[in-house]
Amino acid sequence: MTSAAGIDLNLLAVLGALLEHRNVTRAGERLRLSQPTMSGALARLRQHFGDELLVRSGRQYVLTPAAERLLPAVQEALRQVERTLDVTPEFDAATSTRQFSLALSDYSIMVLIEPLLRRVHEQAPDVGLELSPIPPDMQESERGLLQHDLLIAPMGFRFLGRSEVIFRDRFVCIVDPGNSRLRDGWLSLEDLGKLPHAAATFGHSGLNPAERALDELGVARHVQVTTVGWLSLPFVVAGTDLVAVLPERLARRVAVAAGVTVAEPPFGRVELVEAAWWHPMRTADPALAWLRTVLAEAAASLPAVRPAGADTRNIEALFPLQTQAT
Repeated sequence: MTSAAGIDLNLLAVLGALLEHRNVTRAGERLRLSQPTMSGALARLRQHFGDELLVRSGRQYVLTPAAERLLPAVQEALRQVERTLDVTPEFDAATSTRQFSLALSDYSIMVLIEPLLRRVHEQAPDVGLELSPIPPDMQESERGLLQHDLLIAPMGFRFLGRSEVIFRDRFVCIVDPGNSRLRDGWLSLEDLGKLPHAAATFGHSGLNPAERALDELGVARHVQVTTVGWLSLPFVVAGTDLVAVLPERLARRVAVAAGVTVAEPPFGRVELVEAAWWHPMRTADPALAWLRTVLAEAAASLPAVRPAGADTRNIEALFPLQTQAT
């Protein structure tokens, strides 16, 4: 690698943003720098390293092999700078105009956003929230956590970064009200084995905590229909002989609109543990600490689900907590 002599070391932050976002415009927005400034900085960096760093592939940019090798070292250098300087400003929610970026599922939006927005508006009327879907490469790279202030997702996804549990839900079954196997609001294990299933998939991994839990319980299923995320499942099930398993709060919120019945599951209580995730280098950010507190308050206001009983089975047994992962 070339010497640092003759190069402005302030370019380190620019280099980090360019390598993480793979986009000059988004990197500039993160650093509050104009497009011409970012383009000029990229030109200087290319000259310094003797490499293009970013090359166009179709409509997007990708990192060159040299840039891929640089990325971990640059991220670590930026962490060291932040730890050394420790100049994180105080955060005043009442006067802040900060825009927070959250990556979350359709389930989290349906269940959590309304109470979260209400509390944010009460405490910080000029703060904004940008909501995005969970990036498909979140399990393989820290880049997604660097692009967003918080990620809200089930513990079972095992994302990189730090996390804390914010709320729990339990899984229930949904069927059309006319399903012949529905008896007094219940389905049996035999019913789950006989009925065709509609199931949700999540990103490239295809990980579905509900299906993983059912596999652990030995429930054989024939999956006839798959959807991306849980939100559309009730509308897919309506008017068919399909059955689906999804979190109770989402099921009860959309059951009437979709025209489906929420049925008690025959496998006892299986929990979904929802968590907030963030990049370790943002742990000391007081604004993010405030947002996590407000998020916890919003989660605490959610409608209760069925209390734990003797048949409680916790999905954490399948997906251990990783509160200190880095």
